[in-house]
Amino acid sequence: MVVASPSPIKSEKRQSSIELPIIDLSMERSEVSRQIVKACEDYGFFKLINHGVPHDIIDTLEEESFKFFGKSVAEKLKAGPASPFGYGCKNIGFNGDVGEVEYLLFHTNPLSISQNSELISNDPSKFSNAVKGYIEAVRGVGCEILDLIAEGMWVPDTSVFSRLIRDVDNDSILRLNHYPALPLTLKERDTSPSSTLHPHQLSQRIGFGEHFDPQILTILRSNDVAGLQISLKDGLWVPVIPDPTSLCVNVGDVLQAMTNGRFVSVRHRVMANSCKPRLSMAYFAAPPLHACITPQPELFTPHVPSLYRSFSWADYKKATYSLRLGETRLDLFRKLGN
Repeated sequence: MVVASPSPIKSEKRQSSIELPIIDLSMERSEVSRQIVKACEDYGFFKLINHGVPHDIIDTLEEESFKFFGKSVAEKLKAGPASPFGYGCKNIGFNGDVGEVEYLLFHTNPLSISQNSELISNDPSKFSNAVKGYIEAVRGVGCEILDLIAEGMWVPDTSVFSRLIRDVDNDSILRLNHYPALPLTLKERDTSPSSTLHPHQLSQRIGFGEHFDPQILTILRSNDVAGLQISLKDGLWVPVIPDPTSLCVNVGDVLQAMTNGRFVSVRHRVMANSCKPRLSMAYFAAPPLHACITPQPELFTPHVPSLYRSFSWADYKKATYSLRLGETRLDLFRKLGN
């Protein structure tokens, strides 16, 4: 889980929206593998099309999510507080971080999902099945991506990454984020009707503050509303063009460590949109708590030494929870002298 910084957005340079690399999972396998590795090296993010997650599974979870977030505040609070699982609003995590967001957080354990659904939906079975069906589908995509990465990096054990999230004790989570439509400020209303406002003309209100994802891999699906931004190497924040037909995939800290820094976990954030509500469904693929995270030996040499000492996911997760969003954690696990 990640936490958001409450720091106000300052005036800053921005770049026009960019289109991330788009990778077609139905292409020839070796080409898909090559493109995924390149995208992870160059951007840390990419979009995946022809991913195989059925539209009805996506649509059902989106529909059930909007039903819940459309309830009264009193009804939604019955499903909280998120400690860590359940309903949360504005307060993100345990360090005083806030954002213009409300959310539902689930462990991917089926029993945990069923129990939480009792407090979330008037039809717990339908809601629970929607969550479980989506998790099963995107976990399969995640495993495929991780196997393709191993193949593209010439790692002999091609399941070395994916078996961490196939493990029955994996610590993966699903987060449903709802960014409500926000009223325009007086200045915005006086400037132009909301229908003609460009996102850059709106107040820069934080939906979910800048952060890195600590897990292995994040698979995100959002509706057709802008908000996601990534930080480029020169420090510019670049809006990502929304596309509800694709899945957005990004490298997590654990994968950065396991690839010995060849892939980089990228800082990103979500800005609140004043015109329409934004709903995102984020699957954070994580290893079991006891898993030992270490760079793969094939990815370092005498000239490119191992950058990270071995650590457990439990230790890294604890370190993550102790810091605010945007603060670097992997430095705590770098080898001394490198």
